[in-house]
Amino acid sequence: MKLVKSSEEHLLNEAERFQLMVTAIKDYAIYMLDTEGFIASWNAGAERFKGYTSKEILGQHFSIFLTPEDREKGIPQKALRTAAETGEFEAEGWRVRKDGSRFWAHVVVDPIRDQSGELVGFAKITRDITDKKKAQEALRASEERFRLLVQGVTDYAIFMLDPEGIISNWNPGAERLKGYTEKEIVGQHFSRFYTPEDIAEGLPGKALRVAAETGRFENEGWRVRKDGSRFIAHAIIDTIRNDMGELIGFAKITRDITDKKQTEEALKKANSALFQAQKMEALGKLTGGVAHDFNNLLSVLSSGLDVMLMQHEDSGELKMLESMQRAVLRGRTLTQQLLSFARQQPLLAEKYDINKLIEGFEGVFRRAGNTLIRFNIKLGTNIRRVMVDAARFESALLNLIVNSRDALPQGGTISIMTENATLKAGEIGSLEGDYVKITVKDNGLGMPAETAAQAFEPFFTTKEMGKGTGLGLSQVYGFIVQSGGDVELKSKVGAGTTVSLYLPALHDDESDVVSAERKAIKDKVLVVDDEPDVMLATSELFRSLGYEVLTASRGRDALEILQRRQDIEILFADVMMTKGMSGIVLARAARQILPDLKIILASGYPMPAIQASHGNVEEFNFISKPYRLSELARQLRS
Repeated sequence: MKLVKSSEEHLLNEAERFQLMVTAIKDYAIYMLDTEGFIASWNAGAERFKGYTSKEILGQHFSIFLTPEDREKGIPQKALRTAAETGEFEAEGWRVRKDGSRFWAHVVVDPIRDQSGELVGFAKITRDITDKKKAQEALRASEERFRLLVQGVTDYAIFMLDPEGIISNWNPGAERLKGYTEKEIVGQHFSRFYTPEDIAEGLPGKALRVAAETGRFENEGWRVRKDGSRFIAHAIIDTIRNDMGELIGFAKITRDITDKKQTEEALKKANSALFQAQKMEALGKLTGGVAHDFNNLLSVLSSGLDVMLMQHEDSGELKMLESMQRAVLRGRTLTQQLLSFARQQPLLAEKYDINKLIEGFEGVFRRAGNTLIRFNIKLGTNIRRVMVDAARFESALLNLIVNSRDALPQGGTISIMTENATLKAGEIGSLEGDYVKITVKDNGLGMPAETAAQAFEPFFTTKEMGKGTGLGLSQVYGFIVQSGGDVELKSKVGAGTTVSLYLPALHDDESDVVSAERKAIKDKVLVVDDEPDVMLATSELFRSLGYEVLTASRGRDALEILQRRQDIEILFADVMMTKGMSGIVLARAARQILPDLKIILASGYPMPAIQASHGNVEEFNFISKPYRLSELARQLRS
């Protein structure tokens, strides 16, 4: 009997201790409900969370803690029913405190049954997880903002890969850049964007390997769009790791930099062309000065030798003097070549069909070859005419053919071709517009890049001592540039050399411009320039076109002439005049005197520079210095 009593006391003590523990818990609301949902017990945590004392809440229905919306949906009854039927009800949602404020709660309802299994009530545990909810909402909002940011980016392809390189998501920028929709590409391997060459070299695998090992991979290269077209991409691959440091994928960002690269290449090409032009210009000035001085020395020697030849009868001395005179003649030829490179040789340019010039010269250049060399002549059809010095052109062509012959010691083919060419700015030097292209190509030894870069410089030669002066190509270059064109050389060791000459093409009506303008009936033009030589030359151009010319060296003098002579039809003035007013100021003042006056302004400065210093000048016609007779005639006709 005493033992039974002791067991009952032990059970009572255990129940009391459990009750004390539950009552003391403050981080969880733990309380009991009867089978109808009325509150039967209340702990400190419940009082802290919900604001009710046990005296206030015992006997109340637990639905008092739910929001009106949840009560209307029958959530309290559903919770008890689910717990009774399944053994547990668990949910998260808003709950209401005594003061009406709300908190986000995690709720568990468990059924309580007696030993016979009959339902006698429910145990309800509630935990305030508002802070967790806010953190989750903040994270969700942050992720949503990031998602919207990524989805809003259209200039960058931003997407994720799994550890094997399979695409797992896709943004609109990727679709715009690569051409695939999200539905088409997700689940595919990212290597499909690489060129076959890069795939063969294992670049996609290397990119992932480097990124996994170092945390990042970055490179630039060609990529392929859905339609097969290529673009230059700047790509970055970053690793994505979880909290344990395990690799779970990669973030890939790709940008199309084709335009940037092309701009950089164009700028690099332009800078290179500018440097080459400046170098050749400096060399031209140097060689031109040397040639003039050398000619003066040769003139003294030649005159002295002529006198000595007349005064000597000794045959031995005569032979020596004659050999000296031959050396002087060779020296004169050398100076002519130097002057040709320096573009200081006078040209006798006339209008020519370049095909007919080549055909007429064919016998000469064929004789310059040998039996091991085959000539391939391909002259284009409807080739525009050019203004060129025929003799100098033939000499230049012969120079190129001889160079090609020397590059073919074992024989081969020399091709001569002509075609019309329309050049864009920066494509060939400073040329732009319509040109006739004459090409001499061989399949000979070729040149390394460093040799080709110096090929047009005077005295540069790869031939043995005594086999050449190194002035052949420089002479060709000087003549073509002086004729308003340019020269392009391409060469590769073992693959031959191609030299292309570009000469300005005459338009269909250009050859008739001068003759048509000569019929002008004594229109009067006022030429204004503060450089006497320029004014004289310009005046002669107008007179050759049949105009009556008046001149002035200052803007003030020109205005006085315009006030006296109301019959002047044209004002032709230099923009940059150092004496008094500029051509722009003169033109505007002249328009006030003669509103119908036709005005043409000449300048060596480009239009942006003129507008920068004088503002908008679109009301005037401009002609760039140096101008040709045909260009002046065309301005007058317009």
